[in-house]
Amino acid sequence: MDLTSSQHNHLQNQLIRELERQEGEKEDEQIVAEIMRRRFFPALITHKAWEGFHFAGHEIRITEATDCYGAVVWPSALVLCYFLETHSKQYNLIDKNVIEIGAGTGLVSIVASLLGALVTATDLPELLGNLQHNVLQNTKLKCKHQPRVKELSWGIDLEKNFPRSSCHFDYIMAADVVYHHPFLDELLLTFDHLCKNDTVILWAMKFRLDKENQFVRRFQTLFDLEVISNFPSLNITLYKAMRKGRMKARPSKLMV
Repeated sequence: MDLTSSQHNHLQNQLIRELERQEGEKEDEQIVAEIMRRRFFPALITHKAWEGFHFAGHEIRITEATDCYGAVVWPSALVLCYFLETHSKQYNLIDKNVIEIGAGTGLVSIVASLLGALVTATDLPELLGNLQHNVLQNTKLKCKHQPRVKELSWGIDLEKNFPRSSCHFDYIMAADVVYHHPFLDELLLTFDHLCKNDTVILWAMKFRLDKENQFVRRFQTLFDLEVISNFPSLNITLYKAMRKGRMKARPSKLMV
């Protein structure tokens, strides 16, 4: 039976979409493999657990704690670090004022510091000791600007600790800050407080539950959001955001 013109076009479009899907999966696998190759583990078991990473021309050693979400390096942080390194010309961090919220072990803040930024790494008070340790041992005498570590409990004392009149950040960075926790309202309030009209937010997020989708929709009431790259195999999306009406769309796709 001969195909009609419309049937032929439909089949052709299906084939094109399938080829694009396969090509996208292949590219995703290649980039994810490259990102994961940046991680290494100690050859010998030590008294304190740590992981190693190669970013920005340095070997970075991160001390972790498995009893706390904030003291583990999650894949979203690796995605963001890889992006910062491979797009250092497009997103030049030299002498830029950067704040990381939910810094955890500090890997993203360390990489941003090694790339020349003036970084403030923030998290809950109970995480600051390990965060300070990691930041100091990986940046001392290696960075143009020594990064700062500061307490930031989302939504609490924001004007007192980060006054709008004197705090200006070129970039806000966040990796895996949206998950099953009861502080999403406070997180959105913190983004809103820290973000000026020309501030760029770089945010890597792993999608797990519908709460993530709900937060993204609420986030978009305040900010324009652009997908920089998707990693289906990791369920991670890398976003760029700015205040409503302040962002010009431009391609930033991750490449190996």
